[in-house]
Amino acid sequence: MAANPEPAPSRRGIPFVVSAPSGTGKTTVCRALVASDSNLRFSVSHTTRAPRPGERDGVDYWFVSRERFAELAAEGAFLEHAEYAGNRYGTSRAAIDGPLAKGVDLLLEIDVQGARQIRARRPDARLVFLLPPSREALEARLRGRGSDGPDVIRARLELARRELEAVELFDYVVVNEALDRCVAAVREIVDAERRGAGADARRVHGRDVVWPARAGLLR
Repeated sequence: MAANPEPAPSRRGIPFVVSAPSGTGKTTVCRALVASDSNLRFSVSHTTRAPRPGERDGVDYWFVSRERFAELAAEGAFLEHAEYAGNRYGTSRAAIDGPLAKGVDLLLEIDVQGARQIRARRPDARLVFLLPPSREALEARLRGRGSDGPDVIRARLELARRELEAVELFDYVVVNEALDRCVAAVREIVDAERRGAGADARRVHGRDVVWPARAGLLR
């Protein structure tokens, strides 16, 4: 006897993109969101960098050689891909299309280069940009890591300044002054978009509402 087919989902999933300058707390915010939402999952990206302690292939990233990454890129397998700090990162089309068709919402934690490609290729995506509260706070967070020297920190601050020039790509802007409030704000955006009430979220967290007061942030 044939198995009953799975019921069709009531809606397609939504791809949510979260980008931010290095040191803003993007990874911490994204992990908190996924941990508290059973229908929000990370999209697992490909990367050429080596695994860090505790990272698992297929869970944190798909770890591949530069040669294999280049092959996948040439085949058109990636929805977006970019190079950052000497390593390549990419989101495969397969990692996105399958879950979305099943009604699962996806969280893509990617840099501004990748967000620009998603904006052009996925009009259904909702893009969120996280900001540090100030240049001083961002610099303090970068120094607090203890892993980067002064030259690297200066380079990261300059990159952050350039990334802010791409804010027009994003639908929403959220300032990460306190982790719990930042997570709550992004959750409000996700919940509103699921209800088809993005206009309500934009009145509070929309780029054109939040950004004007922060435009000189890293100058």
